[in-house]
Amino acid sequence: MKSLKFFGLGLGIIIIVIVIFLGMKVKVNKKSAYSPLLLAMDWTPNTNHSGIYVALAKGWYKAQGIALKILPYSPAVSSDILVSNGKADVGISATEGVVADAASGNPVVSIGAIIQHNTSSLAALANNGITRPRDFDGKIYGGFGAPYENAVVGEVIKKDGGKGDFKNVTLSIDSLQALESHKVDFVWIFDGWEGIQAKQQGIGLITFPINTNGIADYYTPVFITSPKEIKQNPQLLKKFMKATSQGYMYAIAHPHETADILFHAVPKGTFTNLNFILASQLYLSPRYVDSGRKWGLQDKTTWEKYPQFMLDSQAIVDAKGKPVTKLNFNSLFTNQFLP
Repeated sequence: MKSLKFFGLGLGIIIIVIVIFLGMKVKVNKKSAYSPLLLAMDWTPNTNHSGIYVALAKGWYKAQGIALKILPYSPAVSSDILVSNGKADVGISATEGVVADAASGNPVVSIGAIIQHNTSSLAALANNGITRPRDFDGKIYGGFGAPYENAVVGEVIKKDGGKGDFKNVTLSIDSLQALESHKVDFVWIFDGWEGIQAKQQGIGLITFPINTNGIADYYTPVFITSPKEIKQNPQLLKKFMKATSQGYMYAIAHPHETADILFHAVPKGTFTNLNFILASQLYLSPRYVDSGRKWGLQDKTTWEKYPQFMLDSQAIVDAKGKPVTKLNFNSLFTNQFLP
């Protein structure tokens, strides 16, 4: 009887241990069911990023086994640096960043174009007396401190018969505020963001789209990763791009719902006007991809023309500050991870 009691006690302990072990195993498996992936942002949340937030809200990253974490934008360190140094798995950048990274010896690779065509413009107040790009000669340009700005702005002016002479000052305030306060004569804006803001605020602008005024079309923004990540985690990148593609395709078809998702998905106080986000989304949704084309697809010629212009203009330097005149453009992008 005594031995039977001990047997029963021992059996009970074994069962408890097994239950605890199984419980721990379930927790471990549950915790490891998703692969962590860090995404570095290029700016504060905006409609360029809508497809990401849609995919998160719809659970499409989790469906691919991905636990996506968004690293907020910081002016102290670029998304390119985070990606090239392995602090982020993927990020958002632009053609200019990808070219500059390759030249400096810290390469990243574009794995998908968020928007198919450049949607930026040079802009001035409509009542400023400027009617064409060559009128920018002798004027003050409010820029963001990038090394390629002088080359691009100067080329736009020259293509219209001007000299390309202007003063470049780096802004510390919003571009529209700089225009309205007459601190500068013209700025470089994104039509789907500042262009929408100007319309809603009743600010009359005259704009000159970059890609129809002497500058070759290029991709901005783009998703990037590192050569090391491509080598080590190609399947994870494919899964990330599949879920992301779903998000952007949904945003194309459902701009109203997408605007609402973005507005409520970001930290409270990021946006104050849902109507503005909706207007921006209605502008961008049909521009994420051309009709009959796969979202994210990148063309070789697009990755050659504008980057070559940057090199020819000596706007890109290496780690020692010397102008770079030649790059392997094929190494700057890939479509292999698109679904």
